[in-house]
Amino acid sequence: MNFNFSEEQELLRDTLASFIKRDYDFEARREILESEAGWSRETWTAFADMGLLALPLPEEHGGLGGNAIDLFVAMEAIGRGLIVEPFLATVVLGAGLVARAGTESQQAQVLPAVASGECLLAYAHGEHAARYVLSQVETRARADGDGWVIDGAKTVVLHGAQADKLIVSARTRGDAGDEDGLSLFLVDAKAEGLHRNDYPTQDGARAAEVVLRGVRVNSEALMGDLHQAWPHIVHAQERAIAAVCAEAIGLMDTLNQDTISYLQTRKQFGVAIGSFQALQHRMVDMLLATEQARSMAYLAAVKIDSGDAAERAQALAQAKTLIGQSGRTVGQGAVQLHGGMGVTLEVRAAHLFKRLTMINTQFGDADHHLGQLSDGLLAA
Repeated sequence: MNFNFSEEQELLRDTLASFIKRDYDFEARREILESEAGWSRETWTAFADMGLLALPLPEEHGGLGGNAIDLFVAMEAIGRGLIVEPFLATVVLGAGLVARAGTESQQAQVLPAVASGECLLAYAHGEHAARYVLSQVETRARADGDGWVIDGAKTVVLHGAQADKLIVSARTRGDAGDEDGLSLFLVDAKAEGLHRNDYPTQDGARAAEVVLRGVRVNSEALMGDLHQAWPHIVHAQERAIAAVCAEAIGLMDTLNQDTISYLQTRKQFGVAIGSFQALQHRMVDMLLATEQARSMAYLAAVKIDSGDAAERAQALAQAKTLIGQSGRTVGQGAVQLHGGMGVTLEVRAAHLFKRLTMINTQFGDADHHLGQLSDGLLAA
């Protein structure tokens, strides 16, 4: 098996690395976080200009037709740069769902606008009572004339307040917890009755609590077949897991580089502390954890398009479990080797560890996915 990236993928990696070094260093990121918006429209436009937003989108709708490995390269670079712009929310989750479940009209309307940077999307699925259970949806949509009326609430909607359109999951029949009876709706963010409460998350990104009170949409807002959104919801979760696993590798690589640099320059007793054998052993543990995580992130990217649902689910659960555990090992090691300053906002290590911690909680934490794996073994 060939584990080398293609020439185009290497070029993408180099292009993103150059952009981060030139325009998105740690100080530039800090200024973005301190701004009222919490993200940069200028950076988003630059992403559109370099083709990053079009990367995984279908060619017939303005995309580049990139595959899962192309997306891996992009997300790894996003992790290295600690980028806070809504690539995961808009391109991976939002546009990915439109490309998979949307009607031809919805795709033609939304996807070119995403590729050009003109449209931001958010995926409003999670609810307060769900606790990682994807089918635990209480938000309901009822037929009303030639359209639908949606009532419910969604929590921790990534970049929900920045989005121009939201993809909302709602129950059109059955009870909370049923996989059958779920539908997806493309809702304008300015729709009457839709309320968004924006807030920063601990890793510097943005999220929103979304409340829908009698939100009316027309029949053309329905994405895919009525009551049959479950496969699309599962696939969106799996794509997101593969994406954040790749991002985590970039974060861990940067943490390791920063920590090695610190050990080589920080002196104690007249010598660099990197010469102390105990600290070298700790650094080796961090590097080994990163390489193990990298292998599982590659596996997740390779399996995301597998036609075998059970095989795909197992690989992604394995990757998310190990990366959650490895992120903790690397993050804690980096903070401890930096000393007390490792938890201050003036040091990049603290921000990297915060994002790794958030990745562990997103789309199911390590304990949740380990439970999924054990349940699968018992059922076999």
